[in-house]
Amino acid sequence: MTEPLLAVRDLEKHYPQTRGLLRREVERIRAVDGIDLDVYPEETVALVGESGSGKSTAAETILTLDEPTGGTIRFDGRDVTEFSGDAEREFRRRTGVVFQDPNESLDPRMRIWEAVAEPLEIHGVRDRSDRRQAAERMLDRVGLADAVESYPHELSGGQKQRVSLARALVLNPDLLIADEPVSALDVSIQADVLSLLEDLKAEFDLAVLFISHDLAIVREVADRVAVMYAGELVEVANAETLFDDPQHPYTRVLMDAIPATDPSERGQTAELAGEVPDPADPPAGCRFHPRCPAVVQADAQDLPADVWQRAFEFRFDVEAGSVDGTDGDPASIRAEYGLDGELPPDAVGSVDEAVRAIANGDDERAVDIVRDAFPTPCASEDPDLRETPAGHEAACHHYGRDG
Repeated sequence: MTEPLLAVRDLEKHYPQTRGLLRREVERIRAVDGIDLDVYPEETVALVGESGSGKSTAAETILTLDEPTGGTIRFDGRDVTEFSGDAEREFRRRTGVVFQDPNESLDPRMRIWEAVAEPLEIHGVRDRSDRRQAAERMLDRVGLADAVESYPHELSGGQKQRVSLARALVLNPDLLIADEPVSALDVSIQADVLSLLEDLKAEFDLAVLFISHDLAIVREVADRVAVMYAGELVEVANAETLFDDPQHPYTRVLMDAIPATDPSERGQTAELAGEVPDPADPPAGCRFHPRCPAVVQADAQDLPADVWQRAFEFRFDVEAGSVDGTDGDPASIRAEYGLDGELPPDAVGSVDEAVRAIANGDDERAVDIVRDAFPTPCASEDPDLRETPAGHEAACHHYGRDG
């Protein structure tokens, strides 16, 4: 197999954050927390996940716009973090980037051709007429030959993004990083820009790292997909395989949220409860487990799946301090969680004991009780990516644990 153009290993980007009245306590914000990612020549890899999952930080770190905290980034076999001088300039020439908001890269005081030509000047093309000719060729290629003398404020959002593509490709790079390139555009314009991107990828023999939260778009453009959650990768697969048979519960929920194309199925999409956890304080174990609809039982347990899920919901709410036990009536709490008549006697006793502990103000004891009664590896062991029955990788305890 061809060697990857981009090879990322154990990439970390942590930020220090001070807290407390004296601003002396320091904690780490783990925006990217040890990811591996390959992008091969002429391949499109999509990095997907909700807002706050670390996708954009990963892209900025790969481009060394932010210095990585740990790990390696190799481009065409060479360590990017060791680049300086001519090697760094060559890396910049061979990598282009398109951001969500084209205004980030377009100077409102520059005419469009000047904006597209600026990278040429930065990289040593001194003749103004040569730069203009190259810029005009690229603008013609993206369908904006008539906008050469325009200013950014005179263009629509879709036109500005076309300018951003022209600017990113004017140096004929090998890798394009496209960070949510169409999410700010009207749906009617998105398809045109994506089609243009596909044409340019083929024409320029580009490798593309495509960052998006929208799996409906990713399905149209990606060869492979890496799903990111709370700074970690939870699933990596060929795009067709991933969409046919997603393995990680997070990926499945994201898939369920894709708007239906069949009018009869509209309104049936799922919504993911809760939010991506604080990167300064991620949960122990699998970072998705507080929101997961398929938390794994410990080996010694054998509750029916639906009963287990309700029992874990009770455990999680006790841990979060959101169970109201002030009236001290365990039966009403069991009924509220749909556990009345569903649990074995020892588990019923644990639920009742936990409710009474809450009523007595002993929340710590209640937490200890529910953790002992309803144990799960998901809350204590962070799973690694491993091969699944579908033949691709997912980080989930449903596919085994070490030890």
